Parts: sequence; C-alpha cells; structure tokens
Amino acid sequence: MKKIVIATRGSKLALWQSEHIKAELLKINPELDIKLKIVVTTGDKILDKPLADIGGKGLFIKEVEDELLNGNAQIAVHSLKDFAVEFDEEHFDLTAITKREDVRDTFLSEKYETIADLPEGSVVGTSSIRRIMQLKAIRPDVIVKDLRGNVDTRIRKLKEGQYDAIILARAGLKRLGFLGSVKYATAIDTDLMIPAMGQGALGIETNKDPEVMELVKKLDHKETRICTTIEREFVRELNLGCHAPVGIKAKMLEDGNVRVKAVLLKGDELVRKEIISDEFEGLGIKFAQEFK
Repeated sequence: MKKIVIATRGSKLALWQSEHIKAELLKINPELDIKLKIVVTTGDKILDKPLADIGGKGLFIKEVEDELLNGNAQIAVHSLKDFAVEFDEEHFDLTAITKREDVRDTFLSEKYETIADLPEGSVVGTSSIRRIMQLKAIRPDVIVKDLRGNVDTRIRKLKEGQYDAIILARAGLKRLGFLGSVKYATAIDTDLMIPAMGQGALGIETNKDPEVMELVKKLDHKETRICTTIEREFVRELNLGCHAPVGIKAKMLEDGNVRVKAVLLKGDELVRKEIISDEFEGLGIKFAQEFK
C-alpha cells in the first residue's frame, strides 16, 4: 500500500482543501494510506502586518515545501491564487490544478447588501491590494482597514462591528459553508472587481516521485489548467507576485475562444483591458505586453 502524506496549513480552509484532495485520491485508489501533516507558515505567524508589507510571495508556502523537500510529505494543496508563479521546478511540480469553484469576490455585511449601499465613510476590511484598488475606484469615499486572519476570524471581526463590510473570495466561503453566516453575502460581478490569478482553483504540488505524480495528475482539470496558466503567465511576465495590484480572469467561451480580462494599477491609474483569442499558448505573455 502506498503511503502518502499531505503537508497542509492548519487553517479551516487549508484543512478542508487537503481533506477534499485526500477524498478525491481515495476515490481513485481506496487502498491508499493518506495522512495530513499540519505545518505553521510565516504567513500564519505574522498577523499584525499587511501581507504586502511582509514580502507577499510564498508567505504560506515555504515551510510546506520544506516538508516535501525533506521527504516528510509528498503532496501539498494550495489555493492557487497564493501559489507563487516562480517556484522551485527542479524539486517540485504543479502536478494538478483542480476544477475551478466560483472565481468571484464576495461583499459581506450585517448592514448593507452591496458596495453601492455603503454610506460615505464606511469601514471596509480587506488585506488585498487588488481589492483595495478596485474598491477605491468604485467608492473612493469609503475607509479601507487591513483585515488579517483565517476566514472564520475575519467573519468574527465583521460581526463584532470592527468593520461595516469585508471582502473575501467566494470559493473559500462556499467550501467552508460560511455563505449563510452573514446577513448579506453578495457576489461582486467580475466587471466590477476582477479576481486574483488562479482564484477558485486548487493547485496540487508534489515532489518528483513519479508514482505520486502519476496519481495526482488524474485530478487535473483541462479547462481550468488552460485558464489559470494564461493568468499565471500574465503575472509572471509583468514580474508581479501573488499580492500585487493586479487582477486577471480567463474564461473559456462556448465558441471555443478564451476571454481574458485584467486590471493593473500603474502609478495612480487603473488600467483595464480585455482580449479574446483562440490561441491559448503564450496568450498570458502576449496580453501582458499591452500593459507594459
């Protein structure tokens, strides 16, 4: 029997994601012996500073990858939006990208249904530069306060009245069953707020064990792989990180083309562009040239 260890952060969402992948692998081979190993990362330890101020790239990744490198684990499950576009490809492989959940951001409030309903001077919580820049473009009159912690911690802070509203990824809320825990949980249209690269998808990283890679590859979702590869290429080409002021979303259309929308903060200006193409190879790189 093949023994497999999944290295994971200890947050509810990280554990849900790892348990989900464990269940999917057991569907492929019920004989597998799969265990989870909880790892505390830098991003988990530093909760009193905005993510962008403590380095951004790889804050929730390095210690998890160390477990793969030293042989204590073979698999790590990441929210793909938090997985750096530059990683150690000599020792690790992004072996599978799972079928995408809802890519949208969500506006959460006990008092107001939408961003438009917020009174002037309302306090909105988010730790994402990407969300801040797009929110400020819609509502320059609101006050943005940093919001750190796990999903349940952030919702608790909202309920305590520390914020009038907060913005979180819809995928995580759905996975944890939190959409009904706040009076208003309104999805934000992607024309209003473009998501982060890879948002809604899980990336399964493995060591270079051929047997493990062959198993994990069966969880790869072709359409999601195409779309998120375009998004990751775009961010890599512009030399930006997971927590940079950029949003990008690629979507397959019914006619077989792909539509890509992106937003980037250049100086004080928000630049938005869109492209539709039937050529997927290198599209993220090509599209990034329009933002240089």
